Amino acid sequence: MKSRQGEHPFNHAGQLIFLVLFLAFWIGDSFVLRLTLFNSTPFFMIIRWIVLIFCFSLSFYLMKSGHRVFDNEKDENALITDGAFRFVRHPIYSGILLIYLGLSLFTGSLISLVLTGVIFFFYNYIAGYEESYLEKRFGRRYEVYKEKTGKWIPKR
Repeated sequence: MKSRQGEHPFNHAGQLIFLVLFLAFWIGDSFVLRLTLFNSTPFFMIIRWIVLIFCFSLSFYLMKSGHRVFDNEKDENALITDGAFRFVRHPIYSGILLIYLGLSLFTGSLISLVLTGVIFFFYNYIAGYEESYLEKRFGRRYEVYKEKTGKWIPKR
């Protein structure tokens, strides 16, 4: 898969590798080996369902709203700062990370939770790469946007 302008060259391959790794460890730990699962009493299962639904709902909003970037490729001078971009600078990556987090917490797999942390560092690296490209492309407009908007967590 060819990277778009401004994306890290390892972006798509890295995402695919981490997805496969995560699914292998998550399925292996959560359903097969059950090595690092934490408390699964009925009370905790209700909390886990709530967390999973919250993570998936927020993820759906972030990724759906974040895909506007691909719809706006015609206007190369457009810096999108509305929708989910008004809250975080990387809504698609944030949405993906929320799915990993939600699945890890839902099944209670500590191995998956640790791997989600490793995956976060990968996304943080490629997001930083993309941000340096955007700073060169949009200059001061992007710097102002960065000051007002959180990278992963909303600033407001």
